[in-house]
Amino acid sequence: MSRTLTAVAALAIAGVAAAAIAAPALADDFSLDALIAAAKGEAPITVYDSTGKIVEQAKAFTKKYGVEATGTKIKAPDSLEMVIREHQANNVQTDVILLSDPPAAIAQLLPEKFAESWMPPDMLDKVPKLYQDPLVVTNDANVWAYNTEVYDKCPVSNIWQLTEPQWKGKVALQDPLGKPNYDDWFNQMQTHDDAKVAAAYKALYGKDLKTDEDSATKAWVKALAQNAPLLTSSDDEASAAAGAPGQKEPFMALVSSAKFRNNADMGYKLGLCTGMDPWSGWLSSKVALISSGTNSPNASKLFIHYMLTEEGIAPQAIDGKRSTNMSLSLPADEPSGIGKVWDQLEDYDVSTAASDWDAREDWQDFWRLNYHK
Repeated sequence: MSRTLTAVAALAIAGVAAAAIAAPALADDFSLDALIAAAKGEAPITVYDSTGKIVEQAKAFTKKYGVEATGTKIKAPDSLEMVIREHQANNVQTDVILLSDPPAAIAQLLPEKFAESWMPPDMLDKVPKLYQDPLVVTNDANVWAYNTEVYDKCPVSNIWQLTEPQWKGKVALQDPLGKPNYDDWFNQMQTHDDAKVAAAYKALYGKDLKTDEDSATKAWVKALAQNAPLLTSSDDEASAAAGAPGQKEPFMALVSSAKFRNNADMGYKLGLCTGMDPWSGWLSSKVALISSGTNSPNASKLFIHYMLTEEGIAPQAIDGKRSTNMSLSLPADEPSGIGKVWDQLEDYDVSTAASDWDAREDWQDFWRLNYHK
């Protein structure tokens, strides 16, 4: 394609490169070919994500489109801080932010116009409206896991069992004080599904829950914290507590479905708990944002479009991270088997993410007050 045509396409898609990211055009007006042409006329882009798979994805994107992209693995809190500091210093280096912290994006990045959301117009009929503004590209599964070497099936069928003496000091999960997604999960349970938590108690014990707390969720979180769970700094540590071979009394663990790859890589014996009441796990969402100060708006848009394709998401899909493009499914050889029980996971409702942000400190204080070693 000639440089003249590339320039024309660039103007048609985004005006001048330095302009703010435009609102999505109607699907009938959108041209992926024009977007590709425009992207080829722009500077290389940098993409942040909390998974190392982003390095592989950026290389594949570069090879496919001839548009240079560099993927950088960075934890969500660090990514958030860097994006904010870059804008405050008027020295934007980041182009695309894949952030596994929707509340922070909604509370800090979007209102201050540090970043903006862009929904590919040709994906409007594939991505549910709930995930369009801001755009959620994946939902990641966090699941209850057990050791298949010791148990022939999951030894727990109800989340309230994890608060019983049998499992005192034998449940492993990341520390909610260092993993905000857990605090968001608590708030999501209380906001949307508190009745299910109460119903699970009654199903297990045959009587209504009696508690001084103002919700069934708080009662469960309190009981779990007081049952001396093993708090880890990573899912790797939690997955080892449950899945490492040779144990006599292995832990139950709450881990990302991605850690089931350790069965093949490290000889672990992780098994997925299914049919738990009310859920076998929960979902966390990842939003895709474009830095408001990017010099490569079209290349950034193209990368986000790529992430919503089967080819683009494949390196993360194999870890059980499911695209919000509902025309796609998880690979048949995904190690955890989470795709078969996806309906047993508690959804993340992005529409109340602002409430999750506001409640984080309260949930952290609540956990801190009740946690017993």
